Amino acid sequence: MYAAFRSIGAYVPTKILSNADLEVMVDTTDEWITKRTGIKERHIADENETTSDMGAKAAELAIERSGLDKNQIDMLICATISPDYFCMPSTATILATKLGLNKVTAFDISAACTGFVYALSIAKAFIESGMKKNILIVGAEKLSAITDYSDRGTCILFGDGAGAALISATENKAEAIIDIHTGSDGAYADLLMTPNGGSGSVHDELDREKAGCFMKMKGNETFKVAVRTLTNDVIEILEQNSISSSAIKHFVPHQANYRIIKAVGDALNLADEQVVLTVAKYGNTSGASIPMAINDIYESGRLQEGDLMLLDAFGGGLTWGSALVPFAGKTL
Repeated sequence: MYAAFRSIGAYVPTKILSNADLEVMVDTTDEWITKRTGIKERHIADENETTSDMGAKAAELAIERSGLDKNQIDMLICATISPDYFCMPSTATILATKLGLNKVTAFDISAACTGFVYALSIAKAFIESGMKKNILIVGAEKLSAITDYSDRGTCILFGDGAGAALISATENKAEAIIDIHTGSDGAYADLLMTPNGGSGSVHDELDREKAGCFMKMKGNETFKVAVRTLTNDVIEILEQNSISSSAIKHFVPHQANYRIIKAVGDALNLADEQVVLTVAKYGNTSGASIPMAINDIYESGRLQEGDLMLLDAFGGGLTWGSALVPFAGKTL
């Protein structure tokens, strides 16, 4: 039994926060943001719109496109660092209820921007073990809820949105997810983190350290580690599976920074048409980034049945991951 990537769906909020808007909020310029990140705008959820609301809309689309009856879904995994509730209940259980998926196995994972690739690896393992047959994986983020809009180093980067995919059992090896690599190194945890709010925070300090519940990033150091790690990881997964970069139809990296994407693409000698870019219009949406990018090429007609995708991500933890995934769904 193999695991196949059956469908994709995504959702983005209607409100847009442009670089021009940020110029009014903090000491920055459109030119500065564009040159260093490639981002022009990002979508922001309404105040009463939750991570699970966005995830449910993306998931409904993925379920519809899969052709499956939702009652055939037997697991739901949600990758998020901006859950509806801190600690519990999990956003996955709320999602399952909103989707009418009663009594399915449902849980969250926290791997930051690598979350979707981690969820994909878990789904693959459950299916290949025979424990589950149809798994819904969702990457959903309301990063605006944990962004400090007075910090010009981070507020220019992050946006909100959700993406979802159906991973299903198949006996057809040609449809199978080929390989997934994941890794982590907590020695670099302080490069990208939300420092307060967990069990390491003293309760009486929380009020005066509320700002520590927002994302903090050491940009230059993160950039250097990201380029090195992502490049090594994608080269390794291609070599181990005897696949050349020319065989990749769509390189779908985490959409964090155009300069990182360009550096990794150049290292693999990828042509511009192989590289999927959505960072300009969505910014960094963490665990939702990769499925939102896949959905973009699906809805534009670029993603066809049988196309080989190379997914690649890097995030807080630090975590990283890559995956070789044929698209086993039907063309829109």
